[in-house]
Amino acid sequence: MSQSDDGAKTGARRAFLKNVAVAGAATGLSGVVGETFAQTGAALSATGPAPKPATSTTIALNKQYAEFLSFADAQDFEDAKRGLIATLPEPVVIKGQGEFPAWDLQQFAFVKGGPENNAPSTVNPSLWRNAKLNMNHGLYTVVDGIWQVRGYDLSVMSIIRGDRGYIVVDPFITTEVASTVWKQLVIPHLGDKPITHVIYTHSHVDDYGGVRGLVSDDDLKSGKVQIVAPVGFTEAAVGENIIAGNAMGRRASYMYGSLLPRSPTGIVDGGLGKTTSVGTITLAVPTMFAEKTGQKLTLDGVDIVVLMAPESEAPSEFMFYLPKFKAFCAAEDATHTLHNLYTLRGAKVRDALLWSKYLQATLDMFGGDMQVLFASHYWPTWGNDRINSFLRAQRDMYRYLHDQVMRMANMGQTPLEIGQAIRLPDSLAKHWYCRSYYGTVYHDAVAQYNLRLGFFDGVPANLHRLEPTESGKRYVEYMGGAAAVLRKAHDSYNQGDYRWVAEVVNHVVFADPQNTAAKQLLADAYEQLGYQSESAPWRNFYLTGAMELRNGVRKGQAPAPQSPDTIQAMPLDMFLDYLGIRLNAERANGKTATFNLVLTDTKENRVLGVENSALHYSKEKTSSSVDATVTMTRADLNSIMMGQTNMQKLVMAGSAKIDGNNQKLGEFVSWLDNFDFWFNIVTP
Repeated sequence: MSQSDDGAKTGARRAFLKNVAVAGAATGLSGVVGETFAQTGAALSATGPAPKPATSTTIALNKQYAEFLSFADAQDFEDAKRGLIATLPEPVVIKGQGEFPAWDLQQFAFVKGGPENNAPSTVNPSLWRNAKLNMNHGLYTVVDGIWQVRGYDLSVMSIIRGDRGYIVVDPFITTEVASTVWKQLVIPHLGDKPITHVIYTHSHVDDYGGVRGLVSDDDLKSGKVQIVAPVGFTEAAVGENIIAGNAMGRRASYMYGSLLPRSPTGIVDGGLGKTTSVGTITLAVPTMFAEKTGQKLTLDGVDIVVLMAPESEAPSEFMFYLPKFKAFCAAEDATHTLHNLYTLRGAKVRDALLWSKYLQATLDMFGGDMQVLFASHYWPTWGNDRINSFLRAQRDMYRYLHDQVMRMANMGQTPLEIGQAIRLPDSLAKHWYCRSYYGTVYHDAVAQYNLRLGFFDGVPANLHRLEPTESGKRYVEYMGGAAAVLRKAHDSYNQGDYRWVAEVVNHVVFADPQNTAAKQLLADAYEQLGYQSESAPWRNFYLTGAMELRNGVRKGQAPAPQSPDTIQAMPLDMFLDYLGIRLNAERANGKTATFNLVLTDTKENRVLGVENSALHYSKEKTSSSVDATVTMTRADLNSIMMGQTNMQKLVMAGSAKIDGNNQKLGEFVSWLDNFDFWFNIVTP
């Protein structure tokens, strides 16, 4: 179809707050993240009402997927196993720093089988197939001289043989995973050679976070190891999630199912990979840059040809060709799924038109020569004909979504109408690598409308809508009260109309969040929608929503402050911008403050001011008409940002100095909010 028994053991039922809070960019000011920290999870036991089975409606809908798609096609299963050299020993559990492992594939042991359709009734059969493929793990040969380590994180780490040592591409999310696979797989089976270069293909944490698990500070400082990244990488990597980091991180806990039990009624997959690792996230600042398409770089004797792809899957991204190996690294722009043009954790919308043009450039520049394509996720594709077919389909998929959405918009259709109507043609939709395991046709289409025309659909009634609690109360009153609404909603539920039930009963829940019957019915509807979802993020969102409606928000350990690497790479102005969004307008109302900030080690000066409940700053050297001057080092400011100290301690130790009105500085700090990570999502 075109896209639109919790019998697990106790260990598989425990939900951990993972690094997904930064699966998109690492920032401890969240958060995942996207792509949202070095943190352990908080164990949240799966108590409360048990998940319910799939209904006959859900079973019938999932059967339609099974009938539309070709489960007899086993090519992906062959490719996912091709070139296997070795695996980590079973059970696959990589030790973390604290109580919880960095990686535990054993939790997903219930996901098994081959290309046949053996999906449980509670899992979309297409997603189940993807989940089975993502259970493959180990060190693999791509071609002679290129290898991949797959199945130990959401992302894939690639290794290229150079003249003196190894070139590493995208070193996972966490140092614990990167270090373990290097010591237990790469060195024993490929040989103990030095790493000469690390390539970050783009500015998401799953492509750089594990770097210091592979290279030492000394090697970085001496230049023995060079870090290669696309231009604009550092600002994008650090900054994508800063301003909206906390909201992005909380939403990422839904998107990646990090609070769900690992079971056929919980999380079964992450879409791009099994799930995210948990542990220490690091960042080594780039020392070499890919700057323009056609640029040639020589890394340890290996020539690479750059193809820049900014504002595609990431703000800063590049792909590259290896002529020596006839191999193309597609980064995250050509993977075995329809990717996100908008990520549900929240981020800027991605441009499908640009994306498709980068894939056209790939075909134009390298299509006649390449013999293998590998990427930041999933398994490679071999053979020139297969690669070209794959790239053409990926190109056309993104182009189709952009162009058809804008065609429909120019005919006057609204985003929701477009999302409901648009379908990929069967010539694309029947390809497994065009299925909605991560993005979906629906939300990608709505995102492209938003990219070009914004949130407003042109209907005046939608220009200034009531907020959900107020509108919920009025809807419920108009519909005869909560009891009447729920009676009708139960009938709709029994008819399998779960989207309508969710829309209507959500009004009841927001009108009266204490209405247990409404929350339970809404949870039941979300659950069935989750069971039907081909997209792992959609499934995880629905099922996490159902869990929190049934059990409430069960606050575990919130994301910890971000890594020292991330803080050190953060520009001062970015930190000040973050202070600005923490400023509580009501507490600052009618008040003013001005300060000099002098950083002695980095020779940076800012003049900060608050007036009209807004923070502003300028790069003047200093001002004589301020309430106070704060003199300190950037290193100490970093320590404050990491929660290792505070201004009072620094002043008492003589490390910082405040000249002027100390009380005014304290007053300013009192105007700043601290964000609660565990805010409500499915209730007001």
